Amino acid sequence: MTSASGCTYRFVDVQSPPSSSPLPMPPSEYSFRLQKGITGGFAPPTPDYIYTLTKPSNATNLLVTSAVRHAGSPQLQDALPRSLPAADYDALIDELHSILKELPMESPPGSEDIYGLDTSIAWGSDDLEWCNGGPQGCGGGTSEVQATDEQKAKFRRAVDIVNELTSKESK
Repeated sequence: MTSASGCTYRFVDVQSPPSSSPLPMPPSEYSFRLQKGITGGFAPPTPDYIYTLTKPSNATNLLVTSAVRHAGSPQLQDALPRSLPAADYDALIDELHSILKELPMESPPGSEDIYGLDTSIAWGSDDLEWCNGGPQGCGGGTSEVQATDEQKAKFRRAVDIVNELTSKESK
C-alpha cells in the first residue's frame, strides 16, 4: 500500500504468542490479622500475640503492627509499627489470599476451632471477608463444618506465611 506521501507500507499478519494467563495479583487494598490464642473456657482467650498487616490502596508499603504477651505477663505489649515494601511480598500475599479463598470457616462462627491450632486469621479485602475462630467464654460447641486434613495443612501454610511476613525487617 502506498500513502499520499509516497511511502510504501506492507502489512504483515503477525500472530500473537499464545496467551498465558497473567500472574494473579493480590487485591490493591487489604488487611489481615493473625492471633495465636483464640480458645477460651469460662474466661475469654488470652492471646499470645496478634499481628496485623494492612495495605491501603494508595500505599506502596505494607504496615505491620504487633502485640505480644511475654511469658508470665497478663497483657499484650505493643511493638513499634513497621513497614515493608508491598511489591516485595506480592507472591506471599497472593498465596495467602488464594489459600483463604478455598478454606471453610466454622459454622456457626465461634463454635469450634476447626483447624486445631488455637490460631485465627481474619482477612478483609474487596473480594474476600474471611475469619476463623474458636469458642470464647461460655460459648462453643461443635461446628457444622469440619476441616479436612488437606484444609488443615493449607491453613498451617497460611499461618506460616503470616509469620514469615511478620518476621521480615523493615527496609
